[in-house]
Amino acid sequence: MDAPQPTLLVVHHTVSPACEAMLEAVLDGTRAEGLEEVAVRVRPALAATDVDVLAAQAFLLGTPANIGYMSGALKHFFDQVYYPCRLATAGAGYGLYVHGNSGLDGATRSVSTVAKGMGWQRRAAPVEVRGEPTADDLQQCWDLGATVAAGLLP
Repeated sequence: MDAPQPTLLVVHHTVSPACEAMLEAVLDGTRAEGLEEVAVRVRPALAATDVDVLAAQAFLLGTPANIGYMSGALKHFFDQVYYPCRLATAGAGYGLYVHGNSGLDGATRSVSTVAKGMGWQRRAAPVEVRGEPTADDLQQCWDLGATVAAGLLP
């Protein structure tokens, strides 16, 4: 019997062209050669549910920095899934990308704190982008997507 296809859940709050460019680069990375066996599910933070989380083995999270914190939408996502999913997903890998003009450290720290509470393990350094994403920033997003997806393969 074949093993089930590993699933990567991308949960994002995309509120600007810069966030959208970063999301697209992350998704392109998840589609790199050799990663065809990873199923990628993409959900806006306000639409992602515990069912989505329980069906995934790793997570990519994207948020703008809002006053030094993750977006309210991503916080709402965590509020909805924390207790129903915390024990069942402990040990899962995750990655994070953050966009903003200031407060990126606080946004990264807030997501990292909740992810640690979920028992998730960071699989790559967070990508933090201030202002308009450069080609290097988008490459880092691509690398983030590819790294977290590759971590699901045997």
